[in-house]
This record gives sequence, C-alpha cells and structure tokens, in this order.
Amino acid sequence: MPLAWSVTGGNRNDVTQLSPLLERIPPVRGVVGRPRQRPDLVVADRGYDHDKYRRELRRRGMKPVIARRATEHGSGLRTLRWVVERTFAWLHFLRRLRLRWERRPELHEAFMHLGCAVICQRYLRAL
Repeated sequence: MPLAWSVTGGNRNDVTQLSPLLERIPPVRGVVGRPRQRPDLVVADRGYDHDKYRRELRRRGMKPVIARRATEHGSGLRTLRWVVERTFAWLHFLRRLRLRWERRPELHEAFMHLGCAVICQRYLRAL
C-alpha cells in the first residue's frame, strides 16, 4: 500500500527527498489503542545506503532495510524489494502515470492521488 509519495523534477537526487517523504507519512492504524505514527521499517534501494540516513530512520523509530552498495545484487532484500517494485509496476500500468504528460506539477500530483486510490481500492476488493 502506498503510504506517501512526492512529485519532484527528474534531475533531483532521491536521497534529498527522504526526510520530506517521511514527514508526509500519515499515522498507520493497527490494533486498538494508541495508533502508531509511523511504519515499523523502511525498505530502500542502494541509493539510500549511507549511515546518515540509517541514523535518521532509527531516530524516527523505524528500522532501515537498505541494501549495501558494495554487496552483490540479491543481498537478501529480494522479497521486500519485490513489493516496492510491484507497486511501481501497478502505478505504471495506469497510462497517465507511465509518462508525465502534464506540465503543471499539481495535475501530476492529482493523478498520483488517483493512482494510489485505485491501488488501495483493488487491494481492499481482493480481501
């Protein structure tokens, strides 16, 4: 399930958007009682492999699951990364999100909202 997303220019480095993206995550509901404010773990690719970002995630109470840069591909994140890549594939299945045709970022953001709503609706229908 997509928890948060952001629309940036194509020339922006993903790592610079980690903190703003973490701020956009809404409270995660779980068992009855005080709702959790964040997910338990964050799965990321090798682009986020830096001790600074691992410390930032631990400070926020999230376990970082990030592949190391110097390791072989297939470093044990196979099943966890598959969920992320599958969600990207679902978003790219929606034609308007495969390529960015809109010039205005708020229009693309609106289509991202709709795309994530479609993913959530399909997930809930399958339950």
